[in-house]
Amino acid sequence: MDVDLRKLRYFVAVAEESHFGRAAERLHITQPVLSRQIRALEQELDARLFDRGRQSTELTGAGRQLLEDARPLLAAARALGRRVRQAAHGTATFTVGFMPGITVTGAVRDFTARHPELDVRVLRTSWDTQVQAVHEGLLDVSFVRLPVDRRGLTLRPVFCEPRVAVLPAHHRLAGRQSIVVAELATERLLQDPDAVPEWRDLPGRIGDEEAGPRPAFRSVEEKLEQVATSGGVLVLPLSTAAYYTHTDVVHVSIDDIAPNEVCLAWSAGRDSPLMSEFADVASAQR
Repeated sequence: MDVDLRKLRYFVAVAEESHFGRAAERLHITQPVLSRQIRALEQELDARLFDRGRQSTELTGAGRQLLEDARPLLAAARALGRRVRQAAHGTATFTVGFMPGITVTGAVRDFTARHPELDVRVLRTSWDTQVQAVHEGLLDVSFVRLPVDRRGLTLRPVFCEPRVAVLPAHHRLAGRQSIVVAELATERLLQDPDAVPEWRDLPGRIGDEEAGPRPAFRSVEEKLEQVATSGGVLVLPLSTAAYYTHTDVVHVSIDDIAPNEVCLAWSAGRDSPLMSEFADVASAQR
């Protein structure tokens, strides 16, 4: 069956707002129009997507599955439109994303020499945007730090590097050459635990309930400032920790934690040989 992307956008708005009225305001349409579109989508899919209550709107099992599939589909549609517009304006670009601490100069320089017809650009990403920017077509390829959601992506391993604990300079562990991860169990982790899977298995670790709300950060610099001023710890790849200079924080090696793996990622739906070629160039630089 053909899926109407507009109805999918409407559905995602209702799912994220858990309320038809708020979703209608967000979409700048009336609530009756939105309700009709959702009913039409349910009829087309032959599935009930929401349990509608007086106070809130909850996803059904079918709705949760549709939400999981709809977001990458909408992102792919936006990416398609962006690439078509670029082609229509005659702009042959190739954009490379990179995370803090990852140097891409050599790979970009060599790739540009191979393809002088391309305008090769670079764009810095973050933990939160490194994958989404690929799905939405902002990046052709991106150096990503695992773990990431692999759905819809082609991943090519590039290199691995050690991870370190970032601590306040006056911390009890700051003078050590190395530590084991269990020694951090009583510390407050300032980052998303999904970035440090080993953290969840630590006996006696400080849970989210004890630590309170985790601060929202827009950059590594903000994370380091939080470590310096308010305590707490980070677990970062060595190159990221070494890239930033802060006199009030130190980093210490962690002996028993897996290294951080860096991969080159691009959309699995794209079969341009340029992606594989750039991956070959990037791997040769290591």
